[in-house]
Amino acid sequence: MERRRGAISRPERTPDALRTALARLAPHRLADMERQKDEAFQLAAQSNSLGPIRGWLTIWAAEVEVERRPDLLERRRAAERAVQTCDRDDPAWLAATEELLAVLREAREAGG
Repeated sequence: MERRRGAISRPERTPDALRTALARLAPHRLADMERQKDEAFQLAAQSNSLGPIRGWLTIWAAEVEVERRPDLLERRRAAERAVQTCDRDDPAWLAATEELLAVLREAREAGG
């Protein structure tokens, strides 16, 4: 079932706001988000550092940005298809991996 993308504004970069946005845009991804959040908080406690939590926020703010923007979502899907179907020695595979990185970079810059 395809949900209407871009129907929500960019959420604040907080765990609750990102979770709420992801629940509306891509609820099938919530379990991964929560698992990674638990891992980040555990690592932060073990290392006595906020770095893992900041990293988790950066990753999931970008993921929400991709999910809420149809242009980024389609670019990522097309690149993922190419990565999965092309041989690694095919120039299209390298182009697709570069496109995936470009999508993530754009999402991270936009998502804060």
